[in-house]
Amino acid sequence: MGKLDGQFEHEFEDECCVGPSPLIRNNSSPEIENHNESFSNDGEKCSISYMKYRVFRSLNIILFSAKINLLMPCGPAAIVVKCLTGQHGWVFLLSLLGVVPLAERLGFLTEQLAFFTGPTVGGLLNATFGNATELIISIYALKKGMIRVVQQSLLGSILSNMLLVLGCAFFCGGIVYSKKDQVFNKAAVTVNSGLLLMAVMGLLFPAVLHFTHTEIHLGKSELALSRFSSCIMLVAYGSYIIFQLRGQNSSYDGDTEHGESQKDEDEEVQISKGEAIFWLAIVTIWISVLSEYLVDAIEGASKAWNMPIAFISVILLPIVGNAAEHASAIMFAMKDKLDISLGVAIGSSTQISMFGIPFCVVIGWIMERHMDLNFQLFETAALFITVLVVAFMLQDGTSNYFKGVMLILSYIIVAASFYVHVDPTSGESKLPFCL
Repeated sequence: MGKLDGQFEHEFEDECCVGPSPLIRNNSSPEIENHNESFSNDGEKCSISYMKYRVFRSLNIILFSAKINLLMPCGPAAIVVKCLTGQHGWVFLLSLLGVVPLAERLGFLTEQLAFFTGPTVGGLLNATFGNATELIISIYALKKGMIRVVQQSLLGSILSNMLLVLGCAFFCGGIVYSKKDQVFNKAAVTVNSGLLLMAVMGLLFPAVLHFTHTEIHLGKSELALSRFSSCIMLVAYGSYIIFQLRGQNSSYDGDTEHGESQKDEDEEVQISKGEAIFWLAIVTIWISVLSEYLVDAIEGASKAWNMPIAFISVILLPIVGNAAEHASAIMFAMKDKLDISLGVAIGSSTQISMFGIPFCVVIGWIMERHMDLNFQLFETAALFITVLVVAFMLQDGTSNYFKGVMLILSYIIVAASFYVHVDPTSGESKLPFCL
């Protein structure tokens, strides 16, 4: 593609750089004036043709360069189904599938923009847009007052990345390199594990305060503690980002190594800075539109499919939302670049737990919604046990397919648990059990 692009641009240069200077003898000559006018028209045609070429090339890269973009028509289809039939089950499913390619394109555009901004700003962009899909869905759910959906979807994203995404990466990498154990940077994983345990602590205390009925001010202390803890967690995550970007200690700076390895994989800059910003805005707006349809259809889909809202929020939403990350983590593990796979899976979990959840608490504070860190006992216990299991799996700095199998099976247990779990705060009726 690059060769053809260069040839195309070279042809335009040949056409546009032909000047009238060799033919100019007398500026007052009518023949020369006609020639200058003709040259001006040719220049305008050249410029218009080149602009059309740039637009076509940009559309081709954004819309047709990835196979996952075959799911893009699901987004408009969800809107059509909503307007014509109002069947919430289909609206939810189509919206969910329509978000998948948009999340992948969002990551692609952020990487392209990082080429022009440098490593520091690029790292901040990745931190901001890495989980933008989940945050946009959460903000729309907050506006609707669906606080439990926000909590459960963010929790599900953490569980999905730590168990399913990492487990599949370990399994596929272990199958390809079955004769050896793959190794990764233990120092970087230790830092992320520490942050995840800090996030568990931030979620655990409001839940314990609530269930032990030891609040000083009933109904207020829990919310106040959640908002205070969220601000502390945001400060901690900001310090973590600064620490990594400055690269003071190379043994902990996992992202630097990840970035260098990833540059070897990436071919080159594919779009310009202006195009990246333009498409980033378009994709973000389209994700926002589909997120509204998605959130509105959750309750209807739960009734239509006879499925608990907790299962939809914790399992289905994150699996689809993390599909692009899931694929990239597996791809890098199969190329024996496990540090990048861990950066995708564990790094994303750290970002959601230390930035996404506290950010939603602060946004809820601004919206005057009582979003807190009390994720209820069942969800908090699931997160705590998951962090412990993954931390023990990663402590020796090696991976193999058996560890991947254990993580995947652990995720299946979590999914089954949420399938039979009725959220006590949602008002769902308990259904008769049958196999």
